[in-house]
Amino acid sequence: MMAHFLDLSDAGGDAIAAMIADAIDRKAARKDWPKGGPDTDKPLAGRVLAMIFEKNSTRTRVSFDIAMRQLGGSCLILDSATSQLGRGETIADTARVLSRMVDAIMIRTDDHAKAQELAKHATVPVINGLTDRSHPCQIVADLLTVIEHGKALPGLELAWFGDGNNVLHSILEAAALMKFNVRVATPAGYEPEAEFVELARAAGSTVTLTNNAAEAAQGADVIVTDTWISMGQADAAEKRAAMVPYQVNGALMAKAKPDAIFLHCLPAHVDEEVTEVVFEGPQSVVFDEAENRIHAQKSILLWSFGLLG
Repeated sequence: MMAHFLDLSDAGGDAIAAMIADAIDRKAARKDWPKGGPDTDKPLAGRVLAMIFEKNSTRTRVSFDIAMRQLGGSCLILDSATSQLGRGETIADTARVLSRMVDAIMIRTDDHAKAQELAKHATVPVINGLTDRSHPCQIVADLLTVIEHGKALPGLELAWFGDGNNVLHSILEAAALMKFNVRVATPAGYEPEAEFVELARAAGSTVTLTNNAAEAAQGADVIVTDTWISMGQADAAEKRAAMVPYQVNGALMAKAKPDAIFLHCLPAHVDEEVTEVVFEGPQSVVFDEAENRIHAQKSILLWSFGLLG
């Protein structure tokens, strides 16, 4: 049976674990293969994914395209400038039309309500490639990266620095499902939405909200940050100034565990939210993380088609 993937809770902890296990196996089986060659089983042969982009993209666009190729399927791309979405066609009508023409839809947009409306009217799986509320596909790739680097999820201490944004919301949702703890260091007024904090706490995860970056980093297993100014936001000098104490630098990394890893969903603004020493340093796994978007996307697609978990 097909299923939508708008947030991590749509799948649940067991399915997320199954996605990660499948991604690890498929990635290992492809070692040294050409990137565009299909997996031996071609589980999505003949299937087509429509990708709707209302926000710019590098990793999401390429990873879903390559994921479908490796699974034996194909992709087509729509954006507001070259489709009727940009001329006022409703999300509902778009969902109903695309459902008759393609096998699944991925949307990357500003408003989470658009993804929900698309899923409401679609009769094929709808996947959230990013909204202002959450970024679940990114977090599946992040969890895969954490596990690849030898860390178990239950009891993990993850520390976040900077803006309380959509990526952090999905991290908190993952904490609830996979039983790890999150320290959130943000300036006053930039905290994550309370519902995500309460969700994680209700599931038994420890969520620490602090304005003290050093306190959040102390003894952490994973250090995570993101751009200070999210895509589409005004480049406010006031916000940048508030974020400066939360820069991930060598001194901050030194407070984490010696084997701690650094994650960033990219694109990075080096020497703003993270220094070059950290970004290019031995604890940085950001390019493993970026590659893992492909492997995570594959398993998300298979789950959405009812072929996994």
